[in-house]
Amino acid sequence: MAPRAILKRLATWVGLAGLTLAGSGTAHAEWLNLCDRQAKVSASQQDKLFRFGAIIKAELAQSGHKAALMARSGLDLQRFGIRYSHAGVSLQASDNTPWSVRQLYYACDERQPRVYDQGISGFLLGTDNPNVGYISVVFLPEDKADELARAALDKRQALSVLGATYSANAYPFSTRYQNCNQWLIELLAMAWGPAQTRSDAGEPDAPLATLGAPVDVRSQAQSWLKAQAYEPTDIDVGHRWLMWAGAFIPFVHTDDHPQADVDALHLRVSMPAAIEAFVHQRVPQATRVEFCHTEDHVVIHRGWSDLSDGCVPSGEDEVIRLD
Repeated sequence: MAPRAILKRLATWVGLAGLTLAGSGTAHAEWLNLCDRQAKVSASQQDKLFRFGAIIKAELAQSGHKAALMARSGLDLQRFGIRYSHAGVSLQASDNTPWSVRQLYYACDERQPRVYDQGISGFLLGTDNPNVGYISVVFLPEDKADELARAALDKRQALSVLGATYSANAYPFSTRYQNCNQWLIELLAMAWGPAQTRSDAGEPDAPLATLGAPVDVRSQAQSWLKAQAYEPTDIDVGHRWLMWAGAFIPFVHTDDHPQADVDALHLRVSMPAAIEAFVHQRVPQATRVEFCHTEDHVVIHRGWSDLSDGCVPSGEDEVIRLD
């Protein structure tokens, strides 16, 4: 594979666009960030995404739960065998709108990670492909949902696990960097782990933005996750050029990863599938509903098996027409 194609492949993985190499070997990137990226949508596409969102919100409203994990297929990572790229926690009692998703995103203009509340419709717009998209929702039993909702809605706690420096491929057992999904799994650790993983950092009424985590709080959360056998997603990078290219791309780093992983061309990263697997293993009573849409229909799939590629219904899947 040519160097230019390899760099483009890595750029796609981390949500960057327009990467080119000059003749001198220097790099220039016209980039958008993994958590800040949004495709242009037509009025018709937006209408169907809003209708898709209404179906998801109705499912949330009738669930009887207070909180749910929600993941979306934002970036096209199918080449790595990854459907979902970004996750947050959907909260019935959100101050924004009911069932808004509290999440980490990287504010590119400010060059700073933030914790942000976004309604379901806005959450759906963060996609590479407005014609076909997937959403995964994990409902938790009441006790676990209550613990997560309390931690997520408490600004001090939500911000206490916010890392100061963003990296799209952050190593899950290092506090040097953090990506969007890593914030969520550390929030889960704080909500479900022992009391010493919790923090009163910040002021109760502080703006929900960028107070940043004391390193020891994040370290304790990660130690608890490791003790609970949390397994991040193992991404087969597949080519040494991809590792080399990271030096030229903002928000991609390998200096936090074990050297053995880098040498083996594998990066372990927190992705939604790893978080869902951890929750399923730790909380067997949790249930999962997967939604997908095309230009003319929505499929609702219940259970821990995955929806078919291409949003093709099977078995007892429910189909709702959009045309």
